[in-house]
Amino acid sequence: MRVGIVGLGTMGTVHAAGYQQIPGCQLVAVADIQQDRRERLAQQYGVRGYASLADMLAREDLDVVDVCLPTHLHREHVEMAAAAGKHVFCEKPLARTREDGLAMIEACRKAGVFLGVGHVVRFFPEYRRAHEIIQAGELGRVGTVFTYRGGGGFPTAWQDWYANYQWSGGLTLDLIIHDFDFLRWTLGDVERVYAKGTHGRTYNRLEHVLVSLRFKNGVIGNVEGTWLNVGGFGTKFEFACEKGLLTHDSKAASGFRSYLQKVQGTGAPGVAVPENPLDKSPYTLELEHFLESVREGKEPMINGEEGLASLEIALAALESIATGKPVVVGGERGVEG
Repeated sequence: MRVGIVGLGTMGTVHAAGYQQIPGCQLVAVADIQQDRRERLAQQYGVRGYASLADMLAREDLDVVDVCLPTHLHREHVEMAAAAGKHVFCEKPLARTREDGLAMIEACRKAGVFLGVGHVVRFFPEYRRAHEIIQAGELGRVGTVFTYRGGGGFPTAWQDWYANYQWSGGLTLDLIIHDFDFLRWTLGDVERVYAKGTHGRTYNRLEHVLVSLRFKNGVIGNVEGTWLNVGGFGTKFEFACEKGLLTHDSKAASGFRSYLQKVQGTGAPGVAVPENPLDKSPYTLELEHFLESVREGKEPMINGEEGLASLEIALAALESIATGKPVVVGGERGVEG
């Protein structure tokens, strides 16, 4: 599997390292508009560097194109790669708008190539284990769920694109879409969204968002995202279920605990047993999964439709922030950001 990466920021660099660990895969080329970045990566991995995806496609025989560009550039480059007959792995979020996302899915379908989306949280061991526990019903029905993601300082990148709301969609679209994807994967489709955020009221690098989700199965979710926490980046989740709690805190000594109340003869609850998942790069796992799917000719777990479903939740949250009203997910968006 011959791979080329376009976009060599943080994620492009992480992906380049990940491909080195995947058997049967060869990173053969990288592309970035910034000469110093492409030359550094090209030299580091002994590959060829190009100024654009068009140049790379014209000169390289690739099986897969990995798109790690800013969100507003995803559609153009995914469509270009698909038109060249290449399978495409695209970093999350799928796109900046629903229209772009649909066009990308259609372009890949028409070209007969696979489209994978980088919702890497599904490959983090604590999130994957939580998904398994909830899906198996080990703690009974879920009543409410809370997730948190943020801190660590506002990200900076090419042309400061994270701070450009029209390009990035702010942390609602770029950051906590991870949690939207994880919760939808675990609990099913979201019916309605209500959100509040600081966008437009404070300096854009101090963004904070709270999103309430009503799932179709009746579960209520609350998702918090922030760049205000100066104590370093962290994540949390808490599922409140019939038989106990399922919690994770990345800053805790033990990052994952399952509190299953095993009622014994005395009526006393059992002890909380911490689980310590193996430490293996989720980024390598997601790329490995996509390449295996392509080899086997089957849809990857997180395909274009899955990426679009998470995008629709985020866009509904952006509309709710803008209008101050609850928004039904999957309807026509009146506000794109």
